[in-house]
Amino acid sequence: MHELSLCESIRTVLETEAGKQHFTRVKLVRLEIGALSGVEPDAMRFGFDVAMAGSVADGAILDIVETPGEAWCLSCSKPVPVEARYDACPECGSYQLQVTGGTEMKILELEVQ
Repeated sequence: MHELSLCESIRTVLETEAGKQHFTRVKLVRLEIGALSGVEPDAMRFGFDVAMAGSVADGAILDIVETPGEAWCLSCSKPVPVEARYDACPECGSYQLQVTGGTEMKILELEVQ
């Protein structure tokens, strides 16, 4: 489960920023997770509380914003939604797709004290 190591990396970012920006507690962490990122939101929720224990984010709420996958179809010359990498174009059936969105995982917002 690589999501636990991702949660530990988020903890490191929060601890570093707490030192730089002089906050003592994180109340909310809002993450953006793309459908094509390879990150399972449910696994992130599961590992978050464990990874944050004893940190400035101990007890923080995790809010995940899931973004859809998107690709550019070279055959149709238009953006199309995709649920997984290597899907066919839902418009024409072509596999000549270039992923353009939904690969990200990033911290969108923090609520701190």
